[in-house]
Amino acid sequence: MRIDKFLSNLKFGSRKEVRELIKKGYVTINGQVTSDFGLDISPALDQVIVGEETVYYKPFITLMMNKPKGVVSANTDPIEETVIDLIGIPYARFDFNIAGRLDKDTEGLLILTTDGAMLHQIISPNNEIYKTYLVELRDPLSRTEELQKGVTIKDGKNMDFLTKPCFIHPINETKTTIKILEGKFHQVKRMFEAIDNEVISLKRISIGELQLDETLKPGEVKELSQIDIGNIFH
Repeated sequence: MRIDKFLSNLKFGSRKEVRELIKKGYVTINGQVTSDFGLDISPALDQVIVGEETVYYKPFITLMMNKPKGVVSANTDPIEETVIDLIGIPYARFDFNIAGRLDKDTEGLLILTTDGAMLHQIISPNNEIYKTYLVELRDPLSRTEELQKGVTIKDGKNMDFLTKPCFIHPINETKTTIKILEGKFHQVKRMFEAIDNEVISLKRISIGELQLDETLKPGEVKELSQIDIGNIFH
């Protein structure tokens, strides 16, 4: 790939701006300063430095984020802070898609990926990947058999939707985990509303067998290994 296109794709500037950086000697390739903006490089093999920043590149990157409350799961928003806004360098130079959004007031495990095929695998209902949430309730937990068999809620289009069987594991009177297959709009909240209760706080703690890394502070990310990614689909 041409060096000017490579750096422009990674948001170092427009193609014109990147060419100016190169012509002024700000770009080093494998230890050698270059002024040739048409030079072909191998992004995965060549070391590129722009100013004092060593360019980080992989064809596909998947991140785990500990999403904080109060941030929307979107790539852009004209008013609200988004999860994408929280990502710092070097990952901020890549275009991520969100694999399974969380409500603004829900926290916990969020997966962001540049791999379109993986995105489809995670969000496709055909793959039946369970998501586990930690739930704090207004009232003591009851009527769990109804939840586990499936309840009728409204989906994002305000249509009736019968949830698939789920798993409930109470922790105490008002706290439980719930493991569900789908990801309908406000699904967990609406499931508990269907049994006359209310969710006070909600946190996603796992997707498949991939557990939230509790050492991540709210808003922090870490890159997932192939083993980590495999755990999503187990």
